Amino acid sequence: MLLSALAFSLMVVGVKQVGDRLPIAEVVLARALVSLVLSYGMVRRLGVDPWGRRRGLLLLRGLVGSAALFCVYAAVVHLPLAAATVLQYLYPTFTALLAMGLGWLGVLLVAQPTASSALPVAWVLVAVAGALLTAVAYVSVRSLAESEEPAVIIFYFPLVALPMSLPLVLLDPVLPTPAELLWLLGVGVFTQLGQVGLTRALTQLPAARATAISYVQVGFAALWGWWIFGEAIDLPTAIGAALILMATLICLGQPLLR
Repeated sequence: MLLSALAFSLMVVGVKQVGDRLPIAEVVLARALVSLVLSYGMVRRLGVDPWGRRRGLLLLRGLVGSAALFCVYAAVVHLPLAAATVLQYLYPTFTALLAMGLGWLGVLLVAQPTASSALPVAWVLVAVAGALLTAVAYVSVRSLAESEEPAVIIFYFPLVALPMSLPLVLLDPVLPTPAELLWLLGVGVFTQLGQVGLTRALTQLPAARATAISYVQVGFAALWGWWIFGEAIDLPTAIGAALILMATLICLGQPLLR
């Protein structure tokens, strides 16, 4: 799970590097192409049926996960890395009212709507939508793990994301530079590594333990944001992150998620 968190944090660095010039759909498409090739190679090497047994739920997981990906990538481009990553961890709060109160207080502190340095409300809402969609995707992964190989679950994600993003790319194509192509390749590779680690952790560890460990991604994001993009972490953002983490741990302590 730690390696998964590191890989996802490096993935968002790549997204932020190219997202100012390339459309989000193009970034999603590149990620899907790389991940589809790697995922297909993985299922072939394991000798399992790539189409799985519960195809309807696999497709739903792919659709919801792809929609979440659009939201997450858009938030990463338009918000500081640490803030975008913290907001992504709101997803467990959609399952427990008590923790939701703490989580939304954390959102207000991170977004600082009345401060001069307030984050754009529209992009905060996009990040929250990504968290909600991620929650649905994670629930489907937990259910699919009862009957499907982790490699098959991973394979369906880019299989659905590719046809979802391709029409949007064709509407507004932008030719990547050689440097952007390398970043896009990195996004696909690091996403694949993160997906493999995440899916295996969700199928082998209790939800509370897996998600608590994955929260180290916030630390990675804050480090990359400060080091690469010069993004400072102020006190309200730090307090908001702590509250969202507390909400996450309370939610994951509920029997419903065990």
